[in-house]
Parts: sequence; structure tokens; C-alpha cells
Amino acid sequence: MSEAYTGRPVAVTGAGVSGAAAARVLRDLGARVTVVDADEAARDGLAAEGFAVAAALPEELDQVVTSPGWRPDAPLLVAAAGRGIEVIGEVELAWRLRPEAAAPWLALTGTNGKTTTVKMLESVLRAAGHRAVAAGNVGLPLLEAVLAPEPYDVLAVELSSFQLHWSSTLRPRAGAILNLADDHTDWHGSFQAYAEAKARIFAAGTSVGNADDEVVRTLLRRAVGERVTFTLNVPRPGEVGVVEDLLVDRAFADVPGEATELAAVSDLPVPGLHNVANALAAATLARAHGVPAAAVREGLRGFAPEPHRNALVRVLDGVSWVDDSKATNPHAAAASLAAYQPVVWVAGGLLKGADVDDLVRRSAPRLRAAVLLGTDRAALREALARHAPDLPVVEVARLDTGAMLEVVAAARDLARPGDTVLLAPAAASMDCFRDYKERGDLFAGAVQGLA
Repeated sequence: MSEAYTGRPVAVTGAGVSGAAAARVLRDLGARVTVVDADEAARDGLAAEGFAVAAALPEELDQVVTSPGWRPDAPLLVAAAGRGIEVIGEVELAWRLRPEAAAPWLALTGTNGKTTTVKMLESVLRAAGHRAVAAGNVGLPLLEAVLAPEPYDVLAVELSSFQLHWSSTLRPRAGAILNLADDHTDWHGSFQAYAEAKARIFAAGTSVGNADDEVVRTLLRRAVGERVTFTLNVPRPGEVGVVEDLLVDRAFADVPGEATELAAVSDLPVPGLHNVANALAAATLARAHGVPAAAVREGLRGFAPEPHRNALVRVLDGVSWVDDSKATNPHAAAASLAAYQPVVWVAGGLLKGADVDDLVRRSAPRLRAAVLLGTDRAALREALARHAPDLPVVEVARLDTGAMLEVVAAARDLARPGDTVLLAPAAASMDCFRDYKERGDLFAGAVQGLA
């Protein structure tokens, strides 16, 4: 291990899943662990496992390991910083606990597309014969991945801005930013702070950025070491991109100065240009690790998309019903809408202050109709009135799980053969549903129930 914990007093803030996992690992390493959480019920669960628990930081303390949900301005974390105590996250802890012959990390972050891309990367790495796993913000917890009894060859790591904020020594073999749009400013305090947290992934051997995203390009210019970009356009030297319907590598070409064909767009089992960009990012990270072109093609062909991400539920009477409940912000919804036409758009929920005017303006020509739900549906209705005044719009007022039955019934009345009814809410789900998964499950269930 790169860092010794025997006898060290360490506080773990947050008694949830990630906090509990960190507490158990630290205890196994010999640390004197105190779990700190204001929620008495959450503390009691770990107290039953023999952990010391508290509602405040202990006096004797050498380090704080915090959970991703804890904001930097949380009083306990501010107090720790004021006492000169180092605060790190679970990802940083996992990085420091890697064994000497540790598996390299191929890491990625971005506002949207992270899980799709990291699962594509996992599929490509496995097609190349590597013992690989997706870990981090999705898949296997990183602490489990780095401490696995049977070591992995390479890790495909998805990282959130929260996790990156608390990671100071992280140095992946290759790190990529897929895209950046306004998100999580309530946690970070500003878009600039959010972007700076994402940019920590560029402390890598090879930094990979989206050449089609202006903010990502700006951050990439500051990266040290090798810099590579991916693009939906014809690639220049040092880029991975698209030539007609082919994914082409001019950064890690098999013959220097020439282009290497990696796959065809038709090899991808998911629609939309945003998923072509995701595939390019996954391919670039894999190529930075030396994966052959044939394995890139095989892995992308074999990729199975996660639920609620542009998932076709069924085709009924010539109408396609698609669940993209994971499109929880305007940036993600725009990418989803661009993949279909004409669309009966199901949208709404908690916008968390996000501006939807530009999304509606750009997407209006693709729309047949819209069905709106959720607490902040008025903002969508007003934008549609400005940019598509003649568009049929139905609003569902109820704010419980039963709303989805009404939504699907209204969408069926509006849809015509050849249309796609697309659940791409551009908003969070917690006003009516437990999470985006429940929202998508209820949508799919209602669609399957149509006669």
C-alpha cells in the first residue's frame, strides 16, 4: 500500500454506502475510525458493527474521508480544513491504497454520457482480452476494484465532479472529459468551480478531450503531457474522429502518419451523434492503452446499453417508444432529441434553475407534440409557446407516480405512425418519483400495458 493507516485516527463523514465501505476498509487497515453523521439512524447502523460514531469531528484526528454527497461548505468539512486536517474522498483513498503493481486507470468524466462511455470502454477492454471492470461512479466501487483478491489488468473508471473535487494526487494513465454544460453549480458554487473539478482528470499520462466542446478544449490546453482529442468531424493528426461512416484513429495509428479504421457507425448498438461521440471517447482511451483496432470494433459491437438511456421500450402501431429518463438536464435532453424525428416529447420535473429556452428553440423543428409533467413544467410550456406556438402541448398536473399513466395515455393520443415518443425529461425526477430509474420503469411499464 502507498499509505499506512495503522493506528491513525481517521474520520469518515457520511454513513451511507460509500462512507460505510471506506470505514470498513480503513478499519481493516488498522486505522482508528470514527464515523461522523448528523443522522442518528445512519450512525446506529455502523455503531452496530463496532464503529465509533459521532455527530461532530473528534478532537484527535489525522484525516477526513468524505462521501461525494457532502458539499465543500459543509460545516464539518470547513471545520476540518480550519484545523489543518486533510480532507479526501473515496476515490482519492482508493488511489492511495493501490498495490505496487496496480492496474492502470483509464478514467473519464463529463456532464453527460459518462456511464454509456465507461461501459463501452469496459466492453472494448474485455474484447482485447483484458481482465477489466467499470468502476467508480458506476459499477464496482473503486475500493473493491483496487483491493480485489484477483487483481484486474486495467480499470475503466467513471468519475463525477464531486469525486474529482476531493482527489488531489489522482494520476490516471489516461483521462478524458466528454463534454461540459451547466450542472451541479449548487454543489460547487459556480460553473467555473465545476469545470475546474472536472479538469483534475487531466492530471494524466494522456489527456483526452472533446474537440467539439469549447469549454473542454480550453481546459485541455492547460493539461501537461500528451494531449489527444476526439471529434465528430474528419480527424486531424492527433485526433480520433469520423470519416463518412467510419470511426478513424489519427492519434495512435498503426502506421505512423496514416489513419487506422476502428469501427463503423453502424457497429454501434445505440442511436444518436452523442453516442458516436461517446464511442470515440471510449475508443481513444482504449487506444491510449494500446488496444488493437479489431478489439475496439468487437467491443463496441458487443456493448449493451444501460437501462433508461435511449432504450427502445416497444414499437406499437408504427410508433417507437423510447426511455431516456437519464436525460436529467437540458444538455442531455438536447442530445437525445437530436437522435429522433418527429418526436412526441415527454419532459419536465425539477429543473433546478436550468434554462430550457435554448433547448426548446433548437429542438422545436423536430417536435410533433409535447407532454409536460412535474413541478417546473411551466418553464417548458412558456419556452414552447415562444418557439413552437402551434405545437400541441398537454400538461399533466398531478405530482405523484400515477402521473406517468396519464402521460403515456396523452402521448398515445398525440403520436402518429413514424413518430417517436421520447421520454427525455431535461429535469430531475424527485418531485414525482424516487429517482430517474423509477421514472423510466413506470414509463416503460405504462407503455407495455398499452393495448
